[in-house]
Amino acid sequence: MPRNLDLTALRAFVTVAETGGVTRAAGQLNVTQSAVSMQLKRLEESLDQPLLDRSGRGVSLTAQGEQLLSYGRRMLALNDEIWGLMRDDAFEGELHFGVPHDIVYPFVPGILQRFAAEHPRMRVQLMSSFTKDLKARFADGQIDVILTTEAGVDPGGETLSSQPLGWVGAPGGAAWRQRPLRLAFENSCIFRPVVQKALDDAGISWDMAVNSESTRTVDATVSADLAVHAGIVGHASPYLENIDHGGALPALPSVNVNMFARPRADNPLIEVLARYVRQAYRGSAAIAAQ
Repeated sequence: MPRNLDLTALRAFVTVAETGGVTRAAGQLNVTQSAVSMQLKRLEESLDQPLLDRSGRGVSLTAQGEQLLSYGRRMLALNDEIWGLMRDDAFEGELHFGVPHDIVYPFVPGILQRFAAEHPRMRVQLMSSFTKDLKARFADGQIDVILTTEAGVDPGGETLSSQPLGWVGAPGGAAWRQRPLRLAFENSCIFRPVVQKALDDAGISWDMAVNSESTRTVDATVSADLAVHAGIVGHASPYLENIDHGGALPALPSVNVNMFARPRADNPLIEVLARYVRQAYRGSAAIAAQ
């Protein structure tokens, strides 16, 4: 006789696998850690299979868990699609997606395009600002999903990638050779003091050529080869490129790209958007590992 999977328990399992732990999964699902643990136990008992390897620190999947994860993602995606299709209101309205200026590229345009194609009656309002501002607005309930760039990750956040900062300049430019080194940064950019300290420690003189609140002003100045900037490797604007300076400029520290998604039982498309973001970064990591 056919038996049915508990989709609530399956969602808990997939979330634990994708976030890397029960604590983060509980925050994302807006339930207690004990509730997530009970759902995992119930799922393992119903399948009579061990899904998580609990012998070491952290969370790792067994072979059975890896197989279930693949099927589970597809089942939940189909469930969310049906849920939205049958409830017209779930497919109408607006989601707010906050992204720091410097990581809009290369993933966000594709994420927005995919969401619009699959959910044409929903509109995603892209809000671009600094991490500090985005986190404040997320805490106030103004934004549904945000990406942040920061050294660590706060409770409830999910680290999508950790990449070093890199020096950015005009394609084929020579501004990075000048001394003092001319810099272009927004006033509120969290990378600005990090870059200044790295140059000071390396004994390289610098000059702040651009002080602005406009990312376009910074990009225009750097693309004109009048100054250099620093950003997360792999996220440079199409008009800029990472500088191959051969060690002439100091190495810069790594920065996390984190995601925070608001749990909303009344609108499962928030999690759909979060999943698209997750898949974009996971796909990039898989390509980089090849």
